[in-house]
Amino acid sequence: MAKKTPLYDEHVKAGGKIVDYAGWELPVDYEGLIPEHEAVRERVGMFDVSHMGEIQLLGKDALKFADYVNTNDIKSLEAGKIAYGFFCYEDGGVVDDLLTYKAGDEDIYLVVNAANSDKDYEWLKKQADGFDVEIINVSDQTGEVAVQGPLAEKTLQKLTDFDLSTIEFFTFKRDVEIAGVKAMISRTGYTGEDGFEIYTAWEDIVPVWQKVLEAGEEFGIKPTGLGCRDTLRFEASLPLYGHEISQEVSPLEGGFKYFVKLDKEDFIGKDALVAQNQDPKRKLIGIELVDKGIAREGAKVFKDGKEIGYVTTGYMSPTIGKAIANALVDVEYAKKDIDVEIQVRKRMIKAKTISNRFLTNWKKANNK
Repeated sequence: MAKKTPLYDEHVKAGGKIVDYAGWELPVDYEGLIPEHEAVRERVGMFDVSHMGEIQLLGKDALKFADYVNTNDIKSLEAGKIAYGFFCYEDGGVVDDLLTYKAGDEDIYLVVNAANSDKDYEWLKKQADGFDVEIINVSDQTGEVAVQGPLAEKTLQKLTDFDLSTIEFFTFKRDVEIAGVKAMISRTGYTGEDGFEIYTAWEDIVPVWQKVLEAGEEFGIKPTGLGCRDTLRFEASLPLYGHEISQEVSPLEGGFKYFVKLDKEDFIGKDALVAQNQDPKRKLIGIELVDKGIAREGAKVFKDGKEIGYVTTGYMSPTIGKAIANALVDVEYAKKDIDVEIQVRKRMIKAKTISNRFLTNWKKANNK
């Protein structure tokens, strides 16, 4: 049976169209993907992300262990800062992508994907031999909302005496009182816009949701669903597990080498990723459709009649106004300005390869 977050009744009251996502009943949208997408890009929107997984690492070797299981450099992370990275299998495939919050050397907080949280927890326990570390899955005790958009700070500042401008990008603060509730607040985002994540006790997230909507009313806040969460992260070149990265697609193939520190002393999957870096076979590239149509996930990509890869995510971009896609292709075609074709049902649609920094490049071109 699908699980419900503490905000389920709020979604139903607000007219949310409920779908099953990773075993959770969540809203795909309320009034439609486009207005919700635009609210986040232009003003402010709020997502229920209470389904996400949270895992605590406590003990003498918490930092050492967090560094060993992560592709990024966690050892050098300062207290109060957050790092994005990957858990990898020995062959370089991805267990999950995650955020690592460092409270202290013996207190690390991991935020993982909802669909993978149980798998991640079991995988971490298997890797912990020889480490003095306690691994605690606190997912079912933690409520979370993400308030995203250029007016996110103005909205939330109305609900707290804490100066939110002191929470810099990829940092966090614990024990902040907001909307009358004790919370941990971070500033990361999964949309390409400014924004905050508010973590509370499971039962405390409902009043936070209600009060944020009230505080944001003057700014045109909207509750936002899974639909625009995907279009926003796609435009911002952020991966979704099972699409741009997966057990079969490594972080290097997905284009996330920056978060894989190959010169680190050791981490799980290092040898495979070092070898792959020296002899890459495929890589993610952006695609812009020339002909009419939309390239959906799984659509095959061809060059001169030869199959060279497949689409990982594709949309008519609400912000950019063009049909664009990410595609994993043979490495020799992972460069800009190559004419290709996408198979959409029985039609072959003309397209060209572009940088997949979609939102960044659009903002530059439009002086945003």
